[in-house]
Amino acid sequence: MNTKTILFVVNPISGRSDKKGLIEKTKTFIALNGYEPVVYKTSGHEDQKEIKKLIRQYKPERLVVAGGDGTVQMVASSLGNETPCLGILPSGSANGLAKNLHLPDGIDEQLKVALGRSTIQIDSLKVDGKDCLHIADLGLNAQLIKNYETSNIRGKIGYLMQSVPTLFQTDYPFEFEVEANGKNHHGEGILLAIANARQFGTGATINPKGKLNDGKFEIILFKHLDPKEILKTLTDQKEINKEFAESMSTTYARIKAKKPVPLQIDGEYIGQVNDFEVEVYPRKLTIAVPEGFEP
Repeated sequence: MNTKTILFVVNPISGRSDKKGLIEKTKTFIALNGYEPVVYKTSGHEDQKEIKKLIRQYKPERLVVAGGDGTVQMVASSLGNETPCLGILPSGSANGLAKNLHLPDGIDEQLKVALGRSTIQIDSLKVDGKDCLHIADLGLNAQLIKNYETSNIRGKIGYLMQSVPTLFQTDYPFEFEVEANGKNHHGEGILLAIANARQFGTGATINPKGKLNDGKFEIILFKHLDPKEILKTLTDQKEINKEFAESMSTTYARIKAKKPVPLQIDGEYIGQVNDFEVEVYPRKLTIAVPEGFEP
């Protein structure tokens, strides 16, 4: 192809907003920057296969992704050995990775970042053989995501409406065994997080010392429901009360549960698991970030 292209992948049903205006604005912005926009709208059917085909066909200079964490993760998983930079236009119900990258709120500023020169390379994880860029977890939050995905109400209101039923319908605490750093750790709790980043899309800081590019991830066991400590996660706290949660850093872990526990990866419900591995994947992912961003 003689014309340099940018592949624009958009999830048309992510979040609650209509994407028509976003698509037109993004196509115009890409063209004004001297590139040919190639647009792909996800359908939920063989999206990775189609995106891989477009990458091979056009060899894009960059990929721009409009959607939530699940869409970004799916596109990143489609890259294989290709290494184009990823620009993110956060437009999902949960945009945790964008939150951790300090991406701006307005679409005009987001587009400038997505096609800008400032980039970083971040780690990616393999969780039960599946890619993870942001946060995976087992327990209450994964069950909440499952309930949300089966409901008809999108956005943060949808999550809120499913939160109370999830608390009353889920059999917790869960018992875990974690093999990491040459030791076996036993414990029970309401949630076991596998964190490559610091924050959920809600702004809750569950991994204060986490860095996206340090070659490690953290495993955090939240022991019980404590409204006071949960509210503290919404502040810029430097560490979490050890009576509320325990954390460890590692590059590999094997996680077992006494009984199958719900698992979510980057905001997508995966299913129930009770024995799997987590490791840092050798490949780094290049992502566009605001000028001056420090992970």
